[in-house]
Amino acid sequence: MPQLTDVDAIVIDIEGTTSQTSHVFDVMFPYARVRIADWVNGLSSAERESLRTDVAELLSVTELSDADLIAALEKWSDDDIKAAPLKSIQGQIWARGFAAGELFGHLFEDVAPALSAWHAAGKQLYVFSSGSVQAQQSWFGHSIEGDLTPYFSGFFDTVSAGNKRAADAYRAITAAIGVAPERTLFLSDVPEELDAAVEAGWQVVGLARDGEPHAERMRASKYAVVNTFTSTFCS
Repeated sequence: MPQLTDVDAIVIDIEGTTSQTSHVFDVMFPYARVRIADWVNGLSSAERESLRTDVAELLSVTELSDADLIAALEKWSDDDIKAAPLKSIQGQIWARGFAAGELFGHLFEDVAPALSAWHAAGKQLYVFSSGSVQAQQSWFGHSIEGDLTPYFSGFFDTVSAGNKRAADAYRAITAAIGVAPERTLFLSDVPEELDAAVEAGWQVVGLARDGEPHAERMRASKYAVVNTFTSTFCS
């Protein structure tokens, strides 16, 4: 089990790791889903054309009407497709919802105290999530425990780093933060993400929180596993 003295940087996932996956699926996704059409229709012509180009490229089509554009984004949302254009729009919609006090970032009760302790111990803290950087900042900036963004040194998503199940994403983060891979610890509830981080030379710990969708797979994995941030590796 990695010890706090063995790491300089701690990188954390969100869903299933710091926060209930159900909150994302039952609250966050529906909130953005019903607002996608209005959001797209409210874009400037230049913004809409840029979005159309990005979506058309991912769909491998040359033409895309406004109705088809909205339909594609809504279907990606329904299917939880982690497409960059959708993640960007969700992040913008959520940011407005957080600012309006209509949304909050859920956290397990052990998370905020651990982040505070790690930060006080001089550790660099980062987030790596499939949600956009803007969404991550809104989540921790408007959490149920208040604004926790001062604890973090940076945020990474699949646009800025890459696929979370590919080692190159973790190598990209290593290059960005300037911390040796063997001194970097990744916390996630998905075994395949830990596989990729280990391939990049990182230390890892799996989270298997009761009731989370990947908990049983994580418990059956080859990795050191904990069910809270206040387990032995935090001390």
